[in-house]
Amino acid sequence: MLKNIRPFLLFTFITVFGYSQETDVFCQQVKALTTVIEQNHYQPKIINDSLSTHVFELFLDNLDEDKRLLTQSDVTLFENDRFMLDNYIKNNTCEFIDKYVTILNERIEQSKKIISKLESENFDYSGIDTLRFTPESQFVYFKNKSTIKRYWSKRLRYNILYTLIENDSVLEHLKTNFKALESELKPKLIQKELCKLEELQHRLGSVDHFVKETFLNAYLHYHDPNSTFFNASEKELFENALSNDQLSFGIITEKNDDGDITIVHITPGSAAFNNENIEVNDVIKSLESNSETLETYCVSNEDVMSFTSDQNHNTVTFKIKKQNGTLKSVELTKTKTKTEENTVSGFIIEDKSKVGYISIPSFYSDLESPNGLGLANDVAKELYKLQKENIEGLILDLRFNGGGSMKEAADLSGMFINRGPLSILRYSNGETFTVNDTNRGALFTKPIVVLVNNYSASASEFFAASMQDYNRAIIVGSTTHGKATAQVILPLDNNGTLGFSKLTVEKFYRVTGKSHQALGVVPDIILPNLYDDFKTQEAFTAYALKNDSIVGRKYPQLKKLPINQLQKQSITRVSNNSNFEAVKDLNQLIIKNYFELDTEYLLTLENVFNEITSYRTQWKTINSPLKNHNSRFTINNTANTNEVISYNEDKKIINQSIIKDLKNDLYIEEAQAILQDLLHLISLN
Repeated sequence: MLKNIRPFLLFTFITVFGYSQETDVFCQQVKALTTVIEQNHYQPKIINDSLSTHVFELFLDNLDEDKRLLTQSDVTLFENDRFMLDNYIKNNTCEFIDKYVTILNERIEQSKKIISKLESENFDYSGIDTLRFTPESQFVYFKNKSTIKRYWSKRLRYNILYTLIENDSVLEHLKTNFKALESELKPKLIQKELCKLEELQHRLGSVDHFVKETFLNAYLHYHDPNSTFFNASEKELFENALSNDQLSFGIITEKNDDGDITIVHITPGSAAFNNENIEVNDVIKSLESNSETLETYCVSNEDVMSFTSDQNHNTVTFKIKKQNGTLKSVELTKTKTKTEENTVSGFIIEDKSKVGYISIPSFYSDLESPNGLGLANDVAKELYKLQKENIEGLILDLRFNGGGSMKEAADLSGMFINRGPLSILRYSNGETFTVNDTNRGALFTKPIVVLVNNYSASASEFFAASMQDYNRAIIVGSTTHGKATAQVILPLDNNGTLGFSKLTVEKFYRVTGKSHQALGVVPDIILPNLYDDFKTQEAFTAYALKNDSIVGRKYPQLKKLPINQLQKQSITRVSNNSNFEAVKDLNQLIIKNYFELDTEYLLTLENVFNEITSYRTQWKTINSPLKNHNSRFTINNTANTNEVISYNEDKKIINQSIIKDLKNDLYIEEAQAILQDLLHLISLN
């Protein structure tokens, strides 16, 4: 079956029924998912007790991630399933899921009642209780109802003190007015916590859907962390993120501190942009489409995005509250809109020599076109504009690029080499396929620096690895994520009513035969990074596929680059740069206060104040030079960009903001310094 999947279509990459009908649908989903995994997954695992216990642990962990709902007695009851899930899957017995739905819903309701009753209690801030902060790995389930009540009481008291300190940083003011301030804030924060629990109950439509989809994901994640279950809305959101054009209303929302869903951005040219009744800062009160209504009170922003992204909701009536308090109902129909996040722009950096800069946000593609005019095509256009400006080199920025289309990564790689193999795909049956650049010649032959970081993944790594193996570019930054697997989206049934699976179907290897799976692409020049040792890479993810190697391919490797000399010059600059020292200090501050925090102190206003202000003061002191950093180079638009923004004031403002951010970027400054060094060394030879 895998032979029928076209390699270049791979992506390298995270209603009302009766109760018995819902369970029946879940049974069909489990059965269909089992078949899809067995037939298509790169490394399907045997359905046995080992699978059962690991899926059980994943399921339980994701059911109550922070261990703030379930009790130890619940977990003891669930333990009966630890070695039974494989039998349930084999026999297509699905009633086991009902107890998880029932108990989770009961625990949410229980927590809501406990929190509601706390509103009438007088909170004690005298230090009678102790706040204990531990790493996430040490979280434990509640022993009984009294521990649940004690947890929520402490949590709410801490949240109240934290919010008061956020609003007023003068301790004496807080002490003087504490009673009145606490009395006013307490009911608001209690309501906020109740809303969060309501959101959980309505997540994915209901607790029932949430629990069942959590199980389906646990089943998939045991096979590897990049295989995921999608309902129809999630599939739509994922595909939109990988497309440069999408059907949308052109509205970006977020949840504000008051719990309202507000419009924070309207995409130019979109349906919302062309409707004068919709404005930024409007509050969305409800959404209605095809007799389905979503009230936004105590609903997450993710659920709102899911509703508006649903392909069945092409026309939606937005009930909005204007800033003057009036209510309006506005009907919008989706239109094809350019995805702003998936747009590349070229800039000119001038220092000793003139070089180009292009940020690549993702390897997006036109999913509806067999020719796929996506990221590579857009970069080619920007490169043409930059070359008209007589640039001597190029910086390609792949930081935070999580991947996308393998075809786009291959096409982009081919733009910078003459001809040859780029990568090797390996299927579950051991067969391989070589991804080649078949177009002779390159669009750009001058020196290149590629910027990467810990969050550059998948297709980004494909590109960075091919540039490194061919000696075509200097890779600069941090070791990348370490994902060398490819996924396809497969429906669980013929029409997708049971949902979809983004399934890992192959691995890809460097032309050398080596793999960066779980290792990442190691830069030629490593720079200190804020995210070092956060342990977010693939290697630290449970059930990640292992690293291995295969026989490589012959390829026309270019002349070696003077990496040793460039490293020495960069190390000298970085070691004398106080900003990079600040990055290291901030990194350690975050690790100490978030990932490794293990402390306790008495619950008092003064203690919480000292904790918060100490961290805030340290951050402000360390971050000050970074915040005020201004690179010595100048950065300009291409002539083409200047012409485009001259007709649009909004684009001009956005462009100015981008240029300011680029000029303040420490890593772009060092990347262009490395590129200048490279240009100088080449001129000497």
